[in-house]
Amino acid sequence: MQMKKIIITGASGFIGSFLVEKAVSLGYQTWAGVRASSSREYLKDNNILFLELDFGNKEALTEQLRGFKNLFGKADYIIHNAGITKCLNPEDFDKINFQYTANFIDALQEADCIPEKFVLMSSLSSFGVGDEKNYTPIKLTDTPHPNTAYGRSKLKAEQYLQNTTNFPYIILRPTGVYGPRERDYFLMLKTVKAGLDVGAGSKPQHLTFIYVKDLAATAFLALESPVKNKGYFVADGDVYTDKQYTSLVKKALGKKVVLSVKVPLCILKVVSSIAEDISKITGKPSTLNRDKYKIMRQRNWECDIEPLKSDLNFKPQYNLKEGLDESIKWYRENGWL
Repeated sequence: MQMKKIIITGASGFIGSFLVEKAVSLGYQTWAGVRASSSREYLKDNNILFLELDFGNKEALTEQLRGFKNLFGKADYIIHNAGITKCLNPEDFDKINFQYTANFIDALQEADCIPEKFVLMSSLSSFGVGDEKNYTPIKLTDTPHPNTAYGRSKLKAEQYLQNTTNFPYIILRPTGVYGPRERDYFLMLKTVKAGLDVGAGSKPQHLTFIYVKDLAATAFLALESPVKNKGYFVADGDVYTDKQYTSLVKKALGKKVVLSVKVPLCILKVVSSIAEDISKITGKPSTLNRDKYKIMRQRNWECDIEPLKSDLNFKPQYNLKEGLDESIKWYRENGWL
């Protein structure tokens, strides 16, 4: 039987590299969509094929896809994972997360390269703030009201895809994704290892997570399922307070004594603004910025994953403790911690 072809965009990033690994392990002819300047540090398997796509130029992108189809035939599946979570200019969220996605969808149609299934990697942030009074989970039937530039850009990409006819898709909206190679949660691990736990605000947070390998597996459940033209939240099904999360991190790191500091949101807001302004001077995007502050002040990240379980038979293989243990082992073995 002929191998199914898959294109995975954003392949050099944290999530993308795990999607590529999963595709190769499942026997797909795997095309990693990367930029010429992208690192290929985690894309060294000899079975990986590479494809450069210019999302910023729709005409050039259409020709690239036509050329690919003429040489190799069109891809059976596509996972569009390319995007940004932080940037120097807030308008870049819209350009890269929304407009580049729209260009890709248009180019696939114009080049007659519509796949059997197109998975869009979105985010829980596209739905915005959860109920912070009763802490009820965000549901698919809720009206999205993203409160960040990042979330708004993801929602616009979703809506563009949903309004495209004769284009089979699944939208995945993961909550906090963690695992080996990830850098933002890693900073928290590094801080706790140094003996300090810095929290945002005094009111409890309800946090949800998905281990990167479980997210990658979910993308392939979505591709291989007959279900189409639907969206899902992706989390491991457990909910943790910020205190419970820190406790698990401390145990995983073997830290018994850690100084806990709760930074008032008003101070965090000022620090986030200063960090963003400094990043514009240095030319390097900061993990802490005005958009990130809006995410950090959110108290409720619970989401309803029952539709994912019932439609795609989703069963996570990792709980948070297991995922943290595996992540920390990797960080230590690779000299990060």
